[in-house]
Amino acid sequence: MEKGKIVALEDRIPKLKEQRRRKANKRLVLLLILFFTMIVVIAYTQSPLSHVKHITVKGNEVYTKSELIKLSGITNDTNIWKVSKSDVTSKLGQLSEMKKAIIKIQWPNTIQIQVKEHKRVAYLKQDTTFFPVMENGKILKDRKTEIIPVNSPILFEFTEGKVLNQMVKELEILPSEILNSISEIHYSPKKTDQYHISLFMNDGFEVSATLRTFSEKMSHYPSIISQLDPNKKGIIDLEVGSYFKAFEPEVEETEVEKDKGEG
Repeated sequence: MEKGKIVALEDRIPKLKEQRRRKANKRLVLLLILFFTMIVVIAYTQSPLSHVKHITVKGNEVYTKSELIKLSGITNDTNIWKVSKSDVTSKLGQLSEMKKAIIKIQWPNTIQIQVKEHKRVAYLKQDTTFFPVMENGKILKDRKTEIIPVNSPILFEFTEGKVLNQMVKELEILPSEILNSISEIHYSPKKTDQYHISLFMNDGFEVSATLRTFSEKMSHYPSIISQLDPNKKGIIDLEVGSYFKAFEPEVEETEVEKDKGEG
């Protein structure tokens, strides 16, 4: 019995050796694959093949593609492995009209810059110059123009702060058809109301209102003017309730002033 056991064990030795040899070969193959993979990766990262070949820009309207790419600092000589998303995002975030920027790396060599810009809500007029007013309440002094803006309300006497922020907020709520019917908005505070504004409409009417209830009451503007004689212009007062007062002829005003002087 003992001899039989010894013979059986000897028969198994070649099989064990074969199994060990196979395992060793597998390990060697894996090590070789890993080694050559590392060589390929190192060669790729150090060669022009890893440089950025394509830069795409999406969502831009105010800024041009070339402006954004230049500010990002990414060029065709930039190694794609060295592109820092946070650094590029930080650089683009410094732009006055930039709301959000997202950088995506698309392998093997494409960078995508996706941006969302602040909307221009209105323009502030100072002398003969117009400055864009953004949805965040900022006035862009570096984007001035002398061309009269189209389909955007023109603001007068506003400065950055809580009043302008409230004005922007109210304008954003208004339906586009009402927003486009506004020509000018003048900040004209009173002792009783620091939020008082005067509007001049494209249809010739004038509106007296307060920012506290501006968007709510201006939403009824189309209904209000539909009840008025379009040939008889005047002031629509929306401060408390809503009522209309027609403009008085200049001749009559002059006569009244004369009568008072004579009296």
